[in-house]
Amino acid sequence: MTVHLHWFLPTGGDGRTLVDRHAYTDGGIKRSRITPVSGVRAPDIDYLTQIAKAAEQLGFEAVLTPTGTWCEDAWLTTAALAQHTQRLKFLVAFRPGVISPVLAAQMAATYQRITRGRLLLNVVTGGDSTEQRRFGDHLDHDRRYARTAEFLSVVRGVWGGTPYDFDGEHFRIEGGLTALPPDPLPEIFFGGSSAAAGPVAAEHADTYLTWGEPPQQVKEKIEWIRGLAQERGRTVRFGIRLHTISRDSAREAWAVADRLLDDLDADTVAAAQQALGRSESVGQQRMLALHGGRREALEISPNLWAGVGLVRGGAGTALVGSHAEVADRIEEYHKLGIEHFVLSGYPHLEEAYWFGEGVTPELAARGLLSTVPASPLLGVPAANGRPASAPGGAPLLVAGGR
Repeated sequence: MTVHLHWFLPTGGDGRTLVDRHAYTDGGIKRSRITPVSGVRAPDIDYLTQIAKAAEQLGFEAVLTPTGTWCEDAWLTTAALAQHTQRLKFLVAFRPGVISPVLAAQMAATYQRITRGRLLLNVVTGGDSTEQRRFGDHLDHDRRYARTAEFLSVVRGVWGGTPYDFDGEHFRIEGGLTALPPDPLPEIFFGGSSAAAGPVAAEHADTYLTWGEPPQQVKEKIEWIRGLAQERGRTVRFGIRLHTISRDSAREAWAVADRLLDDLDADTVAAAQQALGRSESVGQQRMLALHGGRREALEISPNLWAGVGLVRGGAGTALVGSHAEVADRIEEYHKLGIEHFVLSGYPHLEEAYWFGEGVTPELAARGLLSTVPASPLLGVPAANGRPASAPGGAPLLVAGGR
């Protein structure tokens, strides 16, 4: 089993800092700044195209695009980016509570034809009631997962190519149909750490995604979902969502992590922790427990740094170290059963190159990649081969599918 490497599209903005929407007086809606923030970039199509093209050139298979108030719509953005790429797939995050399952199935089918089969689906049930109500969703945590199970049953049903009926608590479908089913069927990625999430993953997910917890905790999650899937006669693959800070030496990598931490003042961290602490997401609470809001002892496992989660919702840990050390940690997770690695880093354009030119060859040398991309930058010193920075907006704090 080889690893599958994916990158992230920062459709809420990007930059050289972890300070997300705290930089704005209005929560990022109008992008009015409280104080100047250096090196921030708007998520315009030109910048996102740079990231998508870099990811494709560097050999990433797909890019994850988040969903939520604080980012651009994932479906529309990635459909546009597909016209600027050839091979790259798009892992589109969406919320089943705000769209008809039959319409979602039809959208996926159209997307597959437009992009020639480059869609992957990331189903985000949602763990923040305030955010859910903003979209008109008033179900509680466990009922949202029950609805997701029905939603995915309908989506797979109408992909069958014949009229499909469904009578559930949340959906009643009569003759649901996707006249031209998608080919191939998009793989479904799904995450959730609660008791309500496990059975949904076991029954419906192709790949179960976890955020970057220490290996032992990840091992326990894999065993949990694998057991539930086996009870249902199914096999589920596994993936992990992590940030990366990979450099030519461990000292350089940790210096970058220290700089990111130095950018965060106490008030910013406290405000973020208060906001994130209100989340109903069990996965989010597990992320918060890794650091407890403290700046000390943030290396919670070898090369696993929890500093990102001090201010960022969702994935809050990063692999930090030399290229070989980061490859070591990927290999360690891979031995546990992790196949898909969905990665990111600040800024996303530069960090894609650091990983693609540094870690990817390490993984290839260990036989963990089926193919190795040919780079036009081979033989060019890394410092000279980096793309130039781009001006613009800023990254945002909380969004789904992140």
